[in-house]
Amino acid sequence: MAATNSRLINVLVLCTGNSARSILSEALINHLGQGRFRAWSAGSKPAGSVNPRALRVLEEQGLPTAGLRSKSWDEFAAPGAPVMDVVITVCDNAAGETCPLWPGTPARVHWGLPDPAAAAGGDAKRQQAFDKAFRRIEARVRRLVAMRDPLHENRQLESELRRIHLEVP
Repeated sequence: MAATNSRLINVLVLCTGNSARSILSEALINHLGQGRFRAWSAGSKPAGSVNPRALRVLEEQGLPTAGLRSKSWDEFAAPGAPVMDVVITVCDNAAGETCPLWPGTPARVHWGLPDPAAAAGGDAKRQQAFDKAFRRIEARVRRLVAMRDPLHENRQLESELRRIHLEVP
């Protein structure tokens, strides 16, 4: 669907470590929302590196990984940072933490997902967890980028983003 709004929609995806779920989300939003959305990811306690399995999943799906890095959300609360339209948390820890105040009034939503990096079992089981997380994030992001006018009144946007979370488990 074409957007009625011609400006880029800035999205920040937060997770505590910023090494897997938020990185997958950033890459997917930038890829699928190309031309309409610009995404970044960050964490409250960044791991300092991107999980290699997250990078592998993205590469297997043909998504670019250049420039992806684990970073602090402080970068996006600083003067001169992009103004966010949407802030999405993808892990329970980040949802419960006190987030910095973002300039403007971004829509906020929690799209919690189990941490694939914490999956038990051998390599195959852990890879399955990353593949499952990717598919769940991809389904949600596809719904987000298909929204006709994501920047309408924030309460309606937050409601729609929550509905996406509930409908795409």
